[in-house]
Amino acid sequence: MPIRRVLQAACLVASVLMLQAYEYGIEENYPDPYHNEIDEEDPNLMEAPTDPPSGPCSAPEFNKWDKLFTMLENSQMKENMLLQYSDDIVKVGLQSLRAEVLELMAQSSGSCAAAVEGSARRAGAYAEAKLQQALDHLKDHVIKHQSRQEEALQQIVEASREQAVRLDKVESSCLDGRVKSLNTRHLEQENRDVEDKGRLARSLQAMSEDLQSLREHLVFYTQAMASKIVPAGCDTALFFPMRSSRTYAEVIPQNSMQSRAFTMCLWAKPTQVLNKTVLFSYGTDSNPLELQLLLSKNSALFTVGGETHLVVAQDAIEEGRWVHLCGTWSSEQGLASLWVDGQKVANSPGVAEGHELPDGGVAVLGQEYAGEGLAKRFGFQETFNADEGFTGKISGVNAWDRVLSEEKIVAQARVDGRSCGARGNLVAWGVSQFLEKGGVKLIY
Repeated sequence: MPIRRVLQAACLVASVLMLQAYEYGIEENYPDPYHNEIDEEDPNLMEAPTDPPSGPCSAPEFNKWDKLFTMLENSQMKENMLLQYSDDIVKVGLQSLRAEVLELMAQSSGSCAAAVEGSARRAGAYAEAKLQQALDHLKDHVIKHQSRQEEALQQIVEASREQAVRLDKVESSCLDGRVKSLNTRHLEQENRDVEDKGRLARSLQAMSEDLQSLREHLVFYTQAMASKIVPAGCDTALFFPMRSSRTYAEVIPQNSMQSRAFTMCLWAKPTQVLNKTVLFSYGTDSNPLELQLLLSKNSALFTVGGETHLVVAQDAIEEGRWVHLCGTWSSEQGLASLWVDGQKVANSPGVAEGHELPDGGVAVLGQEYAGEGLAKRFGFQETFNADEGFTGKISGVNAWDRVLSEEKIVAQARVDGRSCGARGNLVAWGVSQFLEKGGVKLIY
């Protein structure tokens, strides 16, 4: 505490002063100053008796240094006693002061609360009075402002009335003189409107004729471009220019055709369809009609194992238009289906059930292998029938040794898709070899 520190400092100063006064007394009693040094040539010290004390109870003699150290020890003890005494006095004083303060607070708590409450009441009353005074002043100001607004509105109403009277006078004076001129202008404006409408109708008729001509040109160019575009992202197509017994394309399969399930898909754009037009045919020496995908006028046909097992889709073909055809067959179930543009349009059970496609046959596009034995294959007879040949374009030919799912068939039938990239494991368009015969060309 600060008071304790002050008392300690006061005690220390008093001790120092007492020590100095004591030192001054020593100097008076001992006139010779020593300055902490003992002269060896001092005759008093040299002549001092060295005999031991006469008896054990005699008091020892102290020199000047012993006395000085004794005085210092006594002064330090006094200083400690004074400090301890000052601490006790301060503690007692603080305790009594704390008790008095607590008693004073207990006595004055009620009076302070009452004083605070009274002050709060006086302040609330004063604030309420000031607020009421401000409200009264505001009401007076609002009343004055409303009276001024009413006066201004009254002036505006009177001015508007005077202006209406003046306008009525001007209108009555000018109306009689301008009625005739207004009627004349109205008739002239109607005549001009009629002439403008006639010119507009003639211009619209000319624009309509121009648009019709432009539309016809666009349709022509669109059809011309569509005839050159190969669907489904196919970059190439086989072009069959004419119907002939020597016009066809032989397909070299990637793997063995021996299987108990089969899927054949292709894009075709026929130029002319007769009673029997062959798109794809696979046959062997023992059975030249193992697999066939045919056209008959506006119908599509799919056969497995012979002509007796037919799956027919009516109204599926239109000359000059691309169409996507898929034929699927499973030996285990004996179920054959025909898909046109991604839609299953024909389904037939019991088709070549338990049959297995043999290997070693010939796959042909645009004709039907119907020879007996090897003679026709080596050219001793006409191998194909010209009336069954295909004319037009074929693209995207792919074949699998399994039945494809509906999702994959639908994806391949999209005109704007990339079905040519879904290559089969038996025949793959763009990978398998196609041997063009009799004028068949691969176009781009």
